[in-house]
Amino acid sequence: MAGVDMAKVTLRYWAALRAAAGVSEESFDATTLAEALQAARSAHGENSRFGSVLSICAVVVDETPAGSADPAHVALRDGAVIELLPPYAGG
Repeated sequence: MAGVDMAKVTLRYWAALRAAAGVSEESFDATTLAEALQAARSAHGENSRFGSVLSICAVVVDETPAGSADPAHVALRDGAVIELLPPYAGG
């Protein structure tokens, strides 16, 4: 985006998403949650399992659940931490 400073954000992957990514976290430049998620999808583009699991994850941004918020409208600050939590069974 012209005139908008990109934030460096950290995406943390949990459970099946961590297994699909092969790493526990990655950093990307993004100004919105949508941009951060797209950056992660692009980084793992050849891995269909990653994309499938990412699409069903609960998202928490800086300890606040994103819920049903439109990712394009969730602004990110520099240093934001995005937790991506796949559904799990058991308990």
